[in-house]
Amino acid sequence: MTLIRPFAGLRPVPEQAEAVVAPPYDVLNTEEARVRAEGRPYSFLHISKPEIDLPAGTDPFSAEVYAKGAENLSNMQQQGILKQDSQPCYYLYRLIMDGHQQTGLVAVASVPDYDTNRIRKHEFTRPDKEDDRVRQVDALNAQTGPVFLTYRHNSQVDTLVEKVCQEKPEYNLTADDGVQHTIWVVKDAAQINELTQVFDAMDCLYIADGHHRSAAGSRVAAMRKEANTQHTGDESYNYFLSVIFPDNQMKILDYNRVIKDLNGMDTQSFIQAVSESFNCQQVNAPVKPAGPGEFGMYLEGQWYRLTINDELIPKDDPVKRLDVSLLQDNLVEPILGVSDPRRDKRIDFVGGIRGLSELEKRVNSGEMAVAFSLYATSLDALMSVADANEVMPPKSTWFEPKLADGLVSHVLD
Repeated sequence: MTLIRPFAGLRPVPEQAEAVVAPPYDVLNTEEARVRAEGRPYSFLHISKPEIDLPAGTDPFSAEVYAKGAENLSNMQQQGILKQDSQPCYYLYRLIMDGHQQTGLVAVASVPDYDTNRIRKHEFTRPDKEDDRVRQVDALNAQTGPVFLTYRHNSQVDTLVEKVCQEKPEYNLTADDGVQHTIWVVKDAAQINELTQVFDAMDCLYIADGHHRSAAGSRVAAMRKEANTQHTGDESYNYFLSVIFPDNQMKILDYNRVIKDLNGMDTQSFIQAVSESFNCQQVNAPVKPAGPGEFGMYLEGQWYRLTINDELIPKDDPVKRLDVSLLQDNLVEPILGVSDPRRDKRIDFVGGIRGLSELEKRVNSGEMAVAFSLYATSLDALMSVADANEVMPPKSTWFEPKLADGLVSHVLD
C-alpha cells in the first residue's frame, strides 16, 4: 500500500458545482444550516446536515437522520447532479481568501499508515464525535468530509502542481462566504504515478484538522475488514478522503479565550496575581500579540499587554512551551481555577477569524469577565508536538480558509 493513492471521485457536474458547494458540516449548527440551504435543493448541506430536511427538533444523531443523508445522496446521483469519475484521479484544490492562496492535493490516504502514526496526530478525539462520523460514513457508504493534512513542502510536488494549474480548471467558484474554490482534475497517468511516488517517499504526513474524520476512517476500515472474508488491503475502505497542503502555504489564526468570572477575586487582586508571572502593561488599543510569549487581556473596558516571565517558558517541552499552554498553566488554571478547559463551562474559545472586537463584545455584554488574545500557534510547533507523539491542548489552532464539502467525495467498496 502507498501512503496516498488516486480515486474515482464523486463530484458535481460542472454546471451544478456552485449549487452544491457547502461549508464544512461542523462549522454550522442545525438552524444555521437550514438558513444556508433554504432555496438551494442541491446544497451539500442536505447530505452533511440532513436533519434540516426533517421536522424541527429531530435529534441530529438519530438513525433517521443518517438514513435521510443517504437518501439525499442517492437522489442527487440519480438526478445527475453528482457523478462519479470513470477512473482514479487526483484533484488539485486551490483556496483563496483575502489575498491568501493555498493549493493542495485531493487524494485518499492510507488507514494503515494512520494506524502506525506515519500520518501523525496532535489532538485527542471525543468518542461521541467519532461515533457520529462512523455512522455517517457507514450510512452513506462514502467519505464526504475531507481530512486536512499537511507535509513539509517539496519542490518536486511544487513543480507538478504548477504544471497542472496552468490548465483550465474543472470548477472555479466563489462560495457565499467569499472564499474562492478552484478544482483541477489530474487524469494523466504519468503525473498520477509521479505524485504517488513523491508522497510515498515522504517520512510522514500531519493532520492539521479532521482528527475525528480520520479516526472514523480507521474505525470503518476495521469494521469492514472484519466483515470481509476476502479482504486484500486494496479495498477503498482502507483509505480516507484528504486534502494535503504544503506547510509553507498554510495559514493558522489565533484561537482566543474568554472566561465568565474572576474566580471570586476583585479586579485589583486579579491583576496583582497575574503580575506575578507576567509583565502587565495597560495600553490604549486592542492587543494582537506580536510574537510568542505575548498575550492581550481585556478586562472592564481596558486592554493590557501581558508578557510572560522568561524563566516560566520550558525550553525542551514542545507542548508546555506553546502559548496556549503557557496561558493555561500560569494564569487560567492557577488564578482563574479552570483546570479542564475541555469540560469547564466557565471558559469559551473564539476563533481569530472573528477578530478582537468579538472579545470586547463578549466582555462588554457582561457575558464574560475577561478575554485573552493569543499569538497564533505555528505549524512548526504543531509538527514538533506530533513528531514527539504528544497531544496539543484543546483549541490550539484555527485554520483558515476552511475546506468546502461537496466538491469531491470518496465512495467506498
